Amino acid sequence: MHAHIVHAHPDPSSYNGALTQGARQSLLDIGYSTTVNDLYRTGFDPVERATHYRDRADAEAFAALREQRHAWENGTLPSEVKAEIEHLKRANLVILQFPLWWHGPPAILKGWMDRVFVNGGLYTSRKRYDTGHFRGTRAIVSVTTGAPERAFGLGSRGGDFQTMLWPIQYSLHYMGFSVLPPFISFGVQGHGYRYEDDASLHKRLERNLSAWRSYLGALDAAEPIPFPSWGDWDDDGRAIAAPDR
Repeated sequence: MHAHIVHAHPDPSSYNGALTQGARQSLLDIGYSTTVNDLYRTGFDPVERATHYRDRADAEAFAALREQRHAWENGTLPSEVKAEIEHLKRANLVILQFPLWWHGPPAILKGWMDRVFVNGGLYTSRKRYDTGHFRGTRAIVSVTTGAPERAFGLGSRGGDFQTMLWPIQYSLHYMGFSVLPPFISFGVQGHGYRYEDDASLHKRLERNLSAWRSYLGALDAAEPIPFPSWGDWDDDGRAIAAPDR
C-alpha cells in the first residue's frame, strides 16, 4: 500500500507540518510506503501558463485544456506534472494537507489541481465521477483553521465547513477518488489570535495529533462521503427525481 501526501503550507515547522509528519509516520507504522510533495519547498508553480508547454498545439492562443490534452498525447507534459501524476497513479491513498485560507485552500494547492489533473489524460467527458481515473483510490482532506470548533456550522460566524470543503472534495470525486470524511483541526491559534492559554492549547493540539493518527490507523472502517454518480443524472446532467411512493 502506498500513500501520497500533498502538503501546502509555507512553514515546515507549522502545525500543518506536524500533521504531515504524523500522518507519514502513522502510515509507515501500519505498512504503507509514503511520498510527500511539500509544494512550497519544491517551488511548485501553481499558475497554468503557456510557458509550461514546449510543444504547443496552438502557438497563437493559449487554451489550458487543449494544451494539456496535446501534451498528454505527445508525452511532453512538464516534468513536475508528470512526477505528480506518477505519485498519484501509484497511490492507494492521497492526503491533501493545508490550512483554510479565505474559506478555501491556499492558491498553491488549487493551482496544483489545475495543473496536475490533466485534461484528456486523467479525465475525459466520460472518465469522470464514478468512472473516473482514480476510482478505487481513497483521498482525505486534512485541514487546519484558527477559529474554535464552536464557531462553525450552518449560519454560524465561521461558516459551514462542509460547504467550504465541498469544491475541493467534489473535485476529488470528479477525478474518481473515494473521498473519506475530512479531518479538521480546529483552533490552531497563533500570531496574536488566541482563545486559550499556551498550556491548554498545547495539550489540545497534542490530543488532536493523536486523533489524526488514530483516524489513519482505522482507515478500513471509514466510509466514503456519498456523492451523486452517472446513474443519478439524466442526459442533461440534472438530478433524476426519486419515484413517487
